[in-house]
Amino acid sequence: MRYTLNTRGAAAATAALVLTTVAAAGVAHARPAQPTGLHAPSAMVLTVGKGEAAATSTVERAVTLSCIPTPGGSHPAPAAACGELDAVNGEFGRLSVKPTKACTRQWDPVTVTASGVWQGKRVDWSATYGNACEMQASMPEVSVYTF
Repeated sequence: MRYTLNTRGAAAATAALVLTTVAAAGVAHARPAQPTGLHAPSAMVLTVGKGEAAATSTVERAVTLSCIPTPGGSHPAPAAACGELDAVNGEFGRLSVKPTKACTRQWDPVTVTASGVWQGKRVDWSATYGNACEMQASMPEVSVYTF
């Protein structure tokens, strides 16, 4: 029994010494993230889907769009799309205008989304249109969602 007490005492003393040494050494700190370039990142995923809400719509088409340092991604016209987003300061809602043509009132909702980063700021945007005609009429000359 005396041997067990001495062993436990030695183990406790060793553990205390180790913990004291770790505490005295301090806590390791990670360096803050540093930018890898001169510009904030701009990269997004754009989708067009069937449904009434972004969370429940079925995505039919999706592309990636990266604007900095150079336009790219799987978007068919990345330079034009980046230029349009730059003109509205990345505010996707400003891409829509009052519809320029009449559409049927058929309810077949189309939801468009943008998710990612625009000039270093998080983007999570969506809009729902009554049908594909309404979406096209609201963005008649916008290449951002022409894919």
